[in-house]
Amino acid sequence: MTQFLPFMLFAFVASITPGPTNILVLSNSSRFGLAAAVPIIFGACAAAAMIVLLVGLGAGEWLLSHPRLQQIMAWLGLAWLLYLAWQIARSPADPVEAAAAIRRLGALGAAGLQLVNPKVWMMALAVVGVFSGTNADAGRYAIHALLFFLIALPCLMAWALLGAGATRVLRSAAKMRMFNYAMALLLVVSALSSL
Repeated sequence: MTQFLPFMLFAFVASITPGPTNILVLSNSSRFGLAAAVPIIFGACAAAAMIVLLVGLGAGEWLLSHPRLQQIMAWLGLAWLLYLAWQIARSPADPVEAAAAIRRLGALGAAGLQLVNPKVWMMALAVVGVFSGTNADAGRYAIHALLFFLIALPCLMAWALLGAGATRVLRSAAKMRMFNYAMALLLVVSALSSL
């Protein structure tokens, strides 16, 4: 297990640091409650782990050989994140109205975000290139994917708890509106910085 320790540290840092997925988890848990963030967390973590496995099994080399596809993925990811930021910014400040007015992201939406998120693919390429070694096999890639999943879950849950705790501070509609604007702005900044 000590041979996986550097990778586990990398997975922790990659999962806990702010990024588009973390901000979406935070925003959703603050607006809809902790339970609403759980499907997003599982969908995002499962998709990221699957991408680690796919990159290890050869998708990474294929993707690197198609720079135009990388650019298309980056633009699709940016468009999706900007759409989500717009949804967050214009969401009602009243949690009851927000729950009725907005379709929540959900597990499939979060998984789809990971598929077009350049940060996730770059992370997976780093895992395979740095931590797997030259003689890695499918079993080692599967272990990395599983470890990443298990480490990312509590990291994203921490962001969900932070969002759920923020609702105690955001009791007025004006504060919630400002919070929504701040989350939308952070999402746009994180999306643009991941290009």
